[in-house]
Amino acid sequence: MYIEPLFDRVVVRQLPIKNEKIGNIILPEIAKQPEISEVIALGIGKLDGKDIKFEVKVGDKVIYNKFNGSEFKIDGTTYTIIKEKDILAKIKQ
Repeated sequence: MYIEPLFDRVVVRQLPIKNEKIGNIILPEIAKQPEISEVIALGIGKLDGKDIKFEVKVGDKVIYNKFNGSEFKIDGTTYTIIKEKDILAKIKQ
């Protein structure tokens, strides 16, 4: 199944995270923000009288705030749709 987001939206899939332990305290999943994800699909871009290109591309690893976007599942995989402006940073290697 292919997901095609609309306008300036981006579909991301969360990358696996390791449990983090500080001393005897294990941080819960909810405390781990922002999220690191991989870009899966892009919309057509924002239309403001002219096409505005995306700053990210499919395959980029990005950081975004966990509480932005809408989560959904397809074939057992969880995806999130967010607006491009909600992406905080790209991870470059």
